[in-house]
Amino acid sequence: MSTPTVTTVADGVHVAAGPDVNWTLLVDGTDVTLIDSGYPRYVGAVIESLARLGRRPEDVRAILLTHAHIDHIGGAAHFAATYGTPGLTSSVEARHARREYLEQAGPADVVRNIWRPGAAAWALRIARAGGTRSGAVPDADGFEAVVDAGGALDLPGAPVPVASPGHTSGHTGYHLPHAGALLTGDALITGHALCRHVGAQMLPNLFAHDREGEIAALDAFTGRDADVLIPGHGPVMRGSVDAAVDRARRLAGVA
Repeated sequence: MSTPTVTTVADGVHVAAGPDVNWTLLVDGTDVTLIDSGYPRYVGAVIESLARLGRRPEDVRAILLTHAHIDHIGGAAHFAATYGTPGLTSSVEARHARREYLEQAGPADVVRNIWRPGAAAWALRIARAGGTRSGAVPDADGFEAVVDAGGALDLPGAPVPVASPGHTSGHTGYHLPHAGALLTGDALITGHALCRHVGAQMLPNLFAHDREGEIAALDAFTGRDADVLIPGHGPVMRGSVDAAVDRARRLAGVA
């Protein structure tokens, strides 16, 4: 893939963007929490993003997943096998990452949506990036064992899990109170190759396991001390997260 962009959005919070998906690096001293890991063939780009921050793959204490779609877990198995990096997510989503079940749009879903503007080019890009692979993370585990008394994870950056099921059954966002930032994974995005709009919105229905649950999960992102929205797809957005949720609801026709 092309060289990723890496943007610092707050002290110790860096967002990397590939052509079609983002990942986030939380840096605390020499240690890193990597949140999501792109497509399988993004591994080199993920390592490059670490290098730009003066960090090595061995410095990643855990890969924390928002959910187990291939564009978010693609590098996790490589890091686990090569560096012993644990892959963590909610206990429900850990089973998904291990591929004990699968909640993901398949080739037939893509073909049915190939009429969308930009879909053919996007489908070719993601196939080349390893989008048809399983991406299973055999040792993926729940993060519950590393939750401290205040609800944050005992990991660099101290992310606080935000349960937001719907896009997948165990989808989780992460709040970074010290940075006033909220990672929303694929439950709330700001852009995608198959989206007509730019700005806060939901992904098209074909990507959702449970659309009604996905809409309801938007409530999990409101009322938090955060004015930086870090999505799984699209650019970082600054401003009211509550307003971003309202806009996404309107575009989805449920405001």
